Amino acid sequence: MNGDGLMVRTSGLTRRFGDILALDRLNLEVRRGEVFGIVGPDGAGKTTTLRLLCGLIDPSEGEVQVAGRDVAKRFAEVRDRIGYMPQQFGQYLDLTVEENMRFFADLYGIVGPDRDALERRLLEMTRMAPFRNRRAGQLSGGMKQKLALMCALLHRPEALFLDEPTNGVDPVSRRDFWTILYQLVQDGLTVVLSTAYLDEAERCNRVALMYQGRVIRQGPPDELRSSIEADAQEIRCADARAARDLLRGRPDILAAETAGAGIHIFVKPEGSIDAIVGALEQAGHGPVEAARIQPSLEDAFIALVRTEQSAAAEATP
Repeated sequence: MNGDGLMVRTSGLTRRFGDILALDRLNLEVRRGEVFGIVGPDGAGKTTTLRLLCGLIDPSEGEVQVAGRDVAKRFAEVRDRIGYMPQQFGQYLDLTVEENMRFFADLYGIVGPDRDALERRLLEMTRMAPFRNRRAGQLSGGMKQKLALMCALLHRPEALFLDEPTNGVDPVSRRDFWTILYQLVQDGLTVVLSTAYLDEAERCNRVALMYQGRVIRQGPPDELRSSIEADAQEIRCADARAARDLLRGRPDILAAETAGAGIHIFVKPEGSIDAIVGALEQAGHGPVEAARIQPSLEDAFIALVRTEQSAAAEATP
């Protein structure tokens, strides 16, 4: 066991694919028994990060430790202690749920009463017992994800790595999936998952927000929401999209994004919400209403990305 209570630690982890820098000096620490989310848009580096953590690809620079073991030097030991669920469904479509589970149990060398008891527990936990004789190719998207999860858990891993596990899955199945994850964590499992859904990130104990191969901020969701040094406001007016475009051009606004019928903005410390409302009304967008809001994690992420983009633009000669 890792004496410092960490399941995952990376130091300066970097990965290049030719001239493309996919991951740039990643430093992560994942504690045992937590749900850790790697969050970002497509192309942010989430899948590359998970594959590096699992030892499926080698880093260009830097180090990875999982369960207190260097992944590059002691891969066989790490492999036996982790479960990995990729984005693409990897089970056999022409086999039943039970046959898939038996196949993967055989790969892990799990046989006899131990295998039978574990299969029963997983089928009950995922509510897949009624479908044990259904072919995998006939399962819904949510059921396929549950089957993949069960197969990844058959050897009782210490850590589970999930690459966008609920992508394209219906809301009810997403909720069921998270219920299962919480049960697993209560049993002592560490879960590291990637997602593009900010509402899922809110469910994690801690998250790393990724953008263009770098972690731009990490910590508990509550801390990230309150970390932006700007005043979060919701603006309501007749033409939200036109007003948003006007607001994005103001130097006293960090970010402006439509949210439902309104616009969520972050006003920089030097800005004034009264001046912003006045400018909108003068531009013909009145009447304008403004109210301070508690920013969501999505609001905070967008504001952080805008900060990164502004810093990059200023650094460009």
